[in-house]
Amino acid sequence: MARRQSALEDLAVTAVTSPLPALYRGKRVLVTGHTGFKGGWLATWLKMMGSRVTGLALPPPPGRPSFFESARVQEGMTSITADVRDFHAVSRVFQEHRPEIVFHNAAQALVRRSYQDPVETYATNVLGTVHVLEAARQTSSVRALVVVTSDKCYENHEWLWGYREQDAMGGFDPYSSSKGCAELVTAAYRRSFFGAKGRGLVASARAGNVIGGGDWSDDRLIPDLVRGIMAGAKVVIRNPHALRPWQHDLDPLHGYLMLARRLWNREREFAEPWNFGPQGTPVSVSDLARRWVRLWGRGKMQFRKNGSRMHEAHHLKLDCSKAHTRLGWEPRLGVDDMLRWTVEWYRKSIREPRDVRQLTCRQITKFMELVSNSSLH
Repeated sequence: MARRQSALEDLAVTAVTSPLPALYRGKRVLVTGHTGFKGGWLATWLKMMGSRVTGLALPPPPGRPSFFESARVQEGMTSITADVRDFHAVSRVFQEHRPEIVFHNAAQALVRRSYQDPVETYATNVLGTVHVLEAARQTSSVRALVVVTSDKCYENHEWLWGYREQDAMGGFDPYSSSKGCAELVTAAYRRSFFGAKGRGLVASARAGNVIGGGDWSDDRLIPDLVRGIMAGAKVVIRNPHALRPWQHDLDPLHGYLMLARRLWNREREFAEPWNFGPQGTPVSVSDLARRWVRLWGRGKMQFRKNGSRMHEAHHLKLDCSKAHTRLGWEPRLGVDDMLRWTVEWYRKSIREPRDVRQLTCRQITKFMELVSNSSLH
């Protein structure tokens, strides 16, 4: 089912020196997973830059809040309900809408859920990636494709230093393993079918633990804290000493947009895997939770060491020097800023839900202004 709304009068990008708006204006862009958290932000950003956006995803879970509905993501784009596990449905979207740029973001994105339903996880994250790559291979209009995976795709040795793009794929749990598999599938398709004269270019992107307004997933730190605050309930924080590469979702999304621009310009040396993570020392789960509660002004927590029998990595860090030096990307929001922006979004969604869409657009515009004021775009 597809739906396209009229153009959005209040979606506009202020004058910035970044080359991104000029590139994406008028382009046909497909975003898989646009009903999810990161996919919804990406679709909104693309619309603000004037792209002709098509989204392919399952509907958001019924009866629950979602970024897709709060920010009215479906307005100003073609929104198609389909499952990436269905190749014929995916292929039909490619053939009918002829995308020029593709961001494959659809995934089963939760570690704990992957233990509960590993078959769904592998089917979505591995076979779904195969379906998108195959449909792109059969669609001559596709010129740039970015496959989004995860920092958890690496074989985790609990190293103190960051993982680099050439390190081995792996993963202890089904989710992490499925993302490593998706990277291997992407590499095989890239080498076998893409990059030849007249063919599109394919890259993969690995980001850290993202936060931002509108993530309502289960078993994630910020959504759990928000739900606890709203209910006046104590939130159990498992693995409080675990270190994670926290970042605001706009930072890696900016990296994806920059990467696709290079692919669009047919710069073959960028058709590779890329890390997009925060700078500095990773922040522990307990530290981030305490900062959140202080910033919000209330919240109850209970820390439970090793609170889960399911294996989860303790230490995880990305080495993003490749993106810094070759792509010219760097994160813009530090821990304090990303927490302030995220608290602002959730407060608005609770107190003034009608203004959520406008706030989302303002945060994207503000982020683009930070980019334009830097020498790196």
